[in-house]
Order: sequence, then C-alpha cells, then structure tokens
Amino acid sequence: MKEFIIIGAGQSGLSMAYNLSINNKDYLILDANEHIGAPWLKRWDSLKLFTPTEYNHLPGMPFPFPKGYYPNKYEVAEYLKSYVEKFSMPIEFNQRITSIKKVNGIFEITSATASYKAKQVIIATGPFHTPFTPPCHADIAADITQLHSENYKSPAQLQDGDCLVVGAGDSGVQILSEIAETGLTVHFSGTDNIKAIPQSFLGKTLWWWFTKIGFLSVTRYSRIGKWLSKGVQPVIGTDVKSLLAKDNVIHMGRTLSADESSITFQKGSISTIKNVIWATGFKPNFFWIEDISFDEMNYPSNYRGVSSDVEGLYFIGLPWLYTRGSATLGGVWKDAQYLMTHILEKK
Repeated sequence: MKEFIIIGAGQSGLSMAYNLSINNKDYLILDANEHIGAPWLKRWDSLKLFTPTEYNHLPGMPFPFPKGYYPNKYEVAEYLKSYVEKFSMPIEFNQRITSIKKVNGIFEITSATASYKAKQVIIATGPFHTPFTPPCHADIAADITQLHSENYKSPAQLQDGDCLVVGAGDSGVQILSEIAETGLTVHFSGTDNIKAIPQSFLGKTLWWWFTKIGFLSVTRYSRIGKWLSKGVQPVIGTDVKSLLAKDNVIHMGRTLSADESSITFQKGSISTIKNVIWATGFKPNFFWIEDISFDEMNYPSNYRGVSSDVEGLYFIGLPWLYTRGSATLGGVWKDAQYLMTHILEKK
C-alpha cells in the first residue's frame, strides 16, 4: 500500500509528484497512456502554446527555451518526459482507473488489469475526458469524414471537397485558420461574436499584462472571479476578424440539424460538405469515484482541490480550481504547493 497515489501524469500530476518527492513521501503515479506527454502528442500537429516559455515552468525545472518563445506540442511533451526523468518519478502506464472507493479508511483503486491501495489519493486527470459532439452528427451521411478536434491532426486527413468546422473556441478557430490556409472552402459554425485578444500588446506578451494587472491571481470565489469563470473564454492569438473575412471562409451560424443529403444551419443548408471537424469540447467524467458530489459543471465538489466529501481525496488541474492559471502548465504549481501545505498541516 502506498501513502499517496496520483491519478494522471500530466503537468498537474507531475507538479504534485514534485512536492511529494521533496517532502520524502511514498507515492506512485498511475496513468492511462503509454508514455509521458501522450495527450499533447495526440493533438493537432501545428499546435503551439499560448503562453511563452517564461510562463511554462513546472516547479524545480525551468522550461528549456528562450524567453518569449511559444513552444509546440512536441517540445511540451519532451519537457514533461525530461521532468519525470530528472526527479525519477515512479509511474505505471496503461492503467486507466475505473473505480476508486474508500473502505475502512483506505482507498481501493482499480483498473482493468490491476488494483492498488493508498492512504490518500490525488486526482490529476485534467478537465478533458469525453469528447462531445452534438446529436445531429449521427444523421450525417456515412461518406462524410467526421473528426472531433481530439482526433484532428492536419488537413492531410481531409478528403477533397468543402469542409465544416464547428466550434468558436481556441481549438475551433485555430483549426479553421489552418484549413482555410490550404485554400479549401471552409464553412464555420458558431457565433461570429468571438472575443479575441492578441498574444502581445505594446511589446509585451499577453501573459505579462495578465500578471501585472493581477488577472491570473483573481480567485474563483471573488466577485470578478465568479464572473470570469462562468463567461466565455476569449480566443488568444488569432485575428478572428480577418479570418472570417476570407473569401473561402463562410460563416453559417449555429448548426441546427443534418440528414443524408445536407447540413442545416441558422443561415441555410449546405449539401457540398465532405469533411466535418467538431471542435465542440469535452465533458468531464469523474463518476468512477465513489461517494463524491458534483457542482453545476459536473466537476467534483471541493475547496482549492480538497474534496468536500471524502477525507484524503484531492483534485488538481481543473479549470478555475482556484484561479485562471490553475489548469495551465505554468500556473498549476501554486495549487500543488497549496495542497502539499494542507497535507503537511493535517498531520
């Protein structure tokens, strides 16, 4: 039996593992993937972080690129791998946990192939679990290529013909821009009232300004934090106005329905679409953890990562766990440090 088990070996789990390591705690990380960085490598090929190097450091090891550089997904994955190697973090891969329950004060943790026990458990699986696609996707003709953004890699996956990108968040806008650059006709489904902000302003990065004005330190429990956390997040670094003005980008409004011959939108029906990219986000899934309650977004009830329901159970890496930076590569260390302090003070 371990003193601690961490579920998830992304940046959140590794930040927590670092804190356990420097406090000489006995722990093990369990991860559903085959290797470190796998979730990053699964994303589209041209993906880059919105945050420059100086805002991407995990505790104890700087991100190894010059200030002002925006790393790509391969560099992030390699950084995480190097981080694990530097601190000799114990990880068991290919362990997708299907059940966690507390029995007689001990957590029993089960995967398809193994079982574990621990005195305390830290859930670091992040917020992105189940890809969401609107129900009408099932009505679209079988010969049309459909990909969720989770599985989109590059325009090379697309067949000849018109494309449709659904979703007005960062992923949708970046994928829309990439496909539009190929010259293909791309129909865009989503609001045209997208809030967009540049990556830099007056010679300083957006994150420099965020730090200066205290935006990244606003907590979810403050008045402004409650407003920000429930609002639509702006798109960062893409000139959306220019993108939507391109001749080969056609805004169709919301997707309403589909059948074998066409897809219908607020602004009409289209029968020429051969490819659909669903950049429609994910739904959280924490229902495999017994005896916990959930908030209105189906995230586990907690205060700053400490479970509201089960003693010895913790969460890290959730959006707005405490601040806007809680789920970011360079911001999660603050939550990990808080949880470690809480754990040490409990003794």
